[in-house]
Amino acid sequence: MKKTYPSFLLLLLLTCLNSCTIIGGIFKAGAVVGVIAVVVVIAIIIWIISMFRGKNQ
Repeated sequence: MKKTYPSFLLLLLLTCLNSCTIIGGIFKAGAVVGVIAVVVVIAIIIWIISMFRGKNQ
């Protein structure tokens, strides 16, 4: 019974480390997508403002 206990802990540790790596990759991808979304929204706002300014002149 004592031999299975360290094996179980090793398996649990490896599973947790792999899941942390996967979650870290997801958050990095999410950060990149968030930055791109903010840039796109700012570009759309600037485009809309320039449309309204162009009509007044």
